[in-house]
Amino acid sequence: MESLRTADGIELIRVLAQRILQELIEAEATTHIGAEPGEHAETRTTWRNGHRDKVLTTQAADLDLAIPKVRTGTFFPSLLERRRRIDRALYAVIVEAYVHGVSTRSVDDLVRALGADTGISNSEVSRLCAGLDAELTAFRTRPLDHTRFPYIYLDATYCKARVNHQIVSQAVVIATGITEDGGREVLGLMVGDSETEAFWSEFLRSLRERGLNGVRLVIADHHSGLVKAVRKVILGAGYQRCRVHFLRNVFAMIPKDSAEMVAATIRTIFAQPDAAAVRAQLDTVADMLGRQFPKVRALLLEAKEDLTAFADFPDRHWKKIQSTNPLERINREIKRRTDVVQIFPNPDALERLTTAVLIEMHDEWIAFPRRYLPEGSMDKIYPNNDQIGPTTPPQGARPSIGDRPS
Repeated sequence: MESLRTADGIELIRVLAQRILQELIEAEATTHIGAEPGEHAETRTTWRNGHRDKVLTTQAADLDLAIPKVRTGTFFPSLLERRRRIDRALYAVIVEAYVHGVSTRSVDDLVRALGADTGISNSEVSRLCAGLDAELTAFRTRPLDHTRFPYIYLDATYCKARVNHQIVSQAVVIATGITEDGGREVLGLMVGDSETEAFWSEFLRSLRERGLNGVRLVIADHHSGLVKAVRKVILGAGYQRCRVHFLRNVFAMIPKDSAEMVAATIRTIFAQPDAAAVRAQLDTVADMLGRQFPKVRALLLEAKEDLTAFADFPDRHWKKIQSTNPLERINREIKRRTDVVQIFPNPDALERLTTAVLIEMHDEWIAFPRRYLPEGSMDKIYPNNDQIGPTTPPQGARPSIGDRPS
């Protein structure tokens, strides 16, 4: 190990890394071309045409590489991809903010740190964004009819952007879903001015038009515009009020020193063995807490149907469908990325970066599939495995919010 710390050791690492990468590049080029150098093969699609130099900066040292050129088409080794999608989107946002003169101090620092050209023009920014937008739009508008989504989660997060020369809050609404085989997918997003009923309705209709079907339960916060939109657009689906957000509403009604006791008491509602016990326990808890906190009792009884909607579904799913917690990681990642920019130059830039974040999350779920819900547990939702339309409630369930007049 000591020898590796010497200059000779570092040089050895550099030479080895350079040789390994060069061999990998040549192997990928052979696969791309369909033949070895000088080989006559029916699989050949083009010919080599020299190399171009490429310096790759690593922690070990700068590596001098040679990228094979081809006579027809283009070739660039995948292991040297210029930037990941999120990085490209972030770069686009940063240079766009810089060019438009609306960057914050942190963005100015990032421009220098990324080595971005401070002389970049509007046309160059447009070209950079256009290259990304085709890819991102394809993801946002892709069909959703390849499977049924019994459960979908809806939530919103807010970011700052410039609109008509003013800095305003923009809502980023996000939908994810659990597939009928227990996997997860990102369904879509939309950026807009606020979480109004009209805005949520437009978003939900866009999901439905792309083929969203088989929805049995929508898990979301109790935002009035959202709930009304769900009732009107996702017919036949129940609505589960997020228990986490509900507790936050309760905490706003009680002294801080009572929060732990009240939370523990309310949580007993969700620890019952069956639907009847869940709803009976809510009544019991409402009476217990009502002696000291009458507003909490009223809130519990008012929210009873929406707060206990999960109980009409398989008990093996209960912990995963009582709250919007599955979206928390996504929201944290979006915030981590958007906090770097602070103020977006326009809503399109915000949509560009958040879409890139969601694609990375979606690709991770697809590339490394792990069942979010246990195998075989979905049979009770689609008991006959029929192609049940989006207006048919699950067998044995109470009529959902979508089946009643609003």
